[in-house]
Amino acid sequence: MNVTVFGATGSIGSQVVDELRSRGHAVTAYVRNPAKVPAAWEKDVAVVAGEITDAAAIDRAGDGADAVISALGPTLSRTATGLPLVEGTRHIVAAMHRHGVHRYVGNATPSVLDPRERPTWQTRLSTILAKTFLHRAYDEIVGMSEVVMTSGLDWTIVRFLAPRDGPARGRLRQGFFGFNRLGFAVTRADIAAFTAAQIDSARYVGAAPAISN
Repeated sequence: MNVTVFGATGSIGSQVVDELRSRGHAVTAYVRNPAKVPAAWEKDVAVVAGEITDAAAIDRAGDGADAVISALGPTLSRTATGLPLVEGTRHIVAAMHRHGVHRYVGNATPSVLDPRERPTWQTRLSTILAKTFLHRAYDEIVGMSEVVMTSGLDWTIVRFLAPRDGPARGRLRQGFFGFNRLGFAVTRADIAAFTAAQIDSARYVGAAPAISN
């Protein structure tokens, strides 16, 4: 498939792009800074540069796509203002509707609950900490997810608590809080692999599975 990846040069997004390439998908990478594009992508990754609030550039990136992956995540800087990723996600969804693209896969935290699960101490703790210490980031991740979950798209939102660097372990706990046993830490490589794999799977369409190692 042709897959457009937003946040493509981020710590998770860049690994998502490589996972998609290894699976034989064609990739369009939407990036803010083209200088961060790895040299290894030059031959087989199309690049569209633009701000996440640039509706016209986002529309170009979505033209011809069969699916979209968003590896966007809010900055944790205390000096940041506004909710640009919420605006950007609205532009992404609008572009998908214009171009007839139905499949969306994104990332979030357990501050966003799946409609079928029950709150647990993990979801409550992560939400309390986020609201207390990272209120703007909390509003952004929740706002982005609400845009997607009410979009009418075939969406999947992959949630995780404590991303870490390191090689993929290849074994994941996955499911829903209140029903499945889930831990805290998960490598970014495993997040990327699981996120990319959703493009080829209908298992979690309309769902927000949580994952951990």
